[in-house]
Amino acid sequence: MFKQILLILLLVFLAAPTHCRNRHVINFRWPNLYPESFTWDPKSDHFVMGSLRHPQLISVSDAGVVSALLSDESLPSNTSFIGIALDPRLHRLLAVVRRPTPPLAALAAYDLPTFRQIFLAPLDDLLPSSNAAAAVANDVAVDYSGNAYVTDSANDVIYRVTEQGEATVLSRSNTFKSHTVDRTVPYHNCGLNGVVYNTKGYLLVTQSNTGKLFKVNVDDGTARRVIMNRDLTAADGIAVRSDGVVLVVSKQKLYFIKSDDSWSEGVVFDETALEEERHASSVAVGAEDRVYVLYGHVDEGIMGNAERDEFSIVEIESEEENKEEKVWVFVLIGFGLAYFLYWRFQMKQLVQNMNKKTA
Repeated sequence: MFKQILLILLLVFLAAPTHCRNRHVINFRWPNLYPESFTWDPKSDHFVMGSLRHPQLISVSDAGVVSALLSDESLPSNTSFIGIALDPRLHRLLAVVRRPTPPLAALAAYDLPTFRQIFLAPLDDLLPSSNAAAAVANDVAVDYSGNAYVTDSANDVIYRVTEQGEATVLSRSNTFKSHTVDRTVPYHNCGLNGVVYNTKGYLLVTQSNTGKLFKVNVDDGTARRVIMNRDLTAADGIAVRSDGVVLVVSKQKLYFIKSDDSWSEGVVFDETALEEERHASSVAVGAEDRVYVLYGHVDEGIMGNAERDEFSIVEIESEEENKEEKVWVFVLIGFGLAYFLYWRFQMKQLVQNMNKKTA
């Protein structure tokens, strides 16, 4: 009987989820790339990212093999590709274009797989010049109708760009300006940052200098703060897993957040420390819902006087979720053992009854 118990325990362990595999780390090389944002392309099984130094797009495989996708010669040489998003319905890649001096902010759309430029939508002249800083376009998300949404970190504005490349202001909500900014932190000038689209018709947007998360209606631009159990300090990029868990990355941490009421409220249920000196600025969900952060050393890239050709994409797991899954392993073991003992009892009763009949 002891051997049979061991067998059932072994079967339960094999059937239960395990976390013995090593964390997936992709080290790759590209001269002075300094990628600020990246996204996962499920069709090609590659990550796609841009460069802070050049108007380039590259792809990176699971094994760290790098391929050049695009170098847009129509853009000035000192422009950068910041936010990146895929539009799977229209087979396009959207890239936020930025230049520090003279200031330039735009959204570029490229056809997949040819990478022919479809449009370049300027964003600079959409705000009244009397009360607006130069636009600092940052991140981009896209809905199922082909509309793109671009954050402006300098003005706390969200732009909408149609499928045809027509740009307008979606939201300049006073809600974005209603929270105190600590002027002593180095990122105090960086407002709205990461953005994702939800199929229920709203955006979730991070704000770096306040650590707040906002829910923005894509029909009328109305915004409200998501009530949270803590601020998302220096919040940057944002992504969503298929189970609805929202992931927000900062230089210091990756936050795991969930909501049960369509993001009127949210709860940070776990946070994982990151390697601060490597400056993670973006998070993406890859194959099998695995979560990755991009170590792009963007601090160095912004300074402009450094050179580097080594960067990394690193898988990050939630320790809290791992604990929950381990608990379920033991629950399954308990059920399996209980079922086995019940089965043994039933067999014993059956044998006894058969013996009585033959006696």
